[in-house]
Amino acid sequence: MSQVLASATVDVIKPSTPQKIGLFSVKVWGAAPYDYEKTYEIMANSDTVAAHQGINQFIAEAEALGEKGSQS
Repeated sequence: MSQVLASATVDVIKPSTPQKIGLFSVKVWGAAPYDYEKTYEIMANSDTVAAHQGINQFIAEAEALGEKGSQS
């Protein structure tokens, strides 16, 4: 399994407050061979946490696709 390299941008849908978790749109894209883009809506305490969760989700999906491809 090759390393998954990914980047993300975050847009605020609903800002977080001290009492409420915010809602963020996280756009993640990867470098070859995972050069595609996914957008996730993530509830988190901050945009930084949302970006981290989005990248982790992208990596998990990319690794699952890589495992399926290597089994064929």
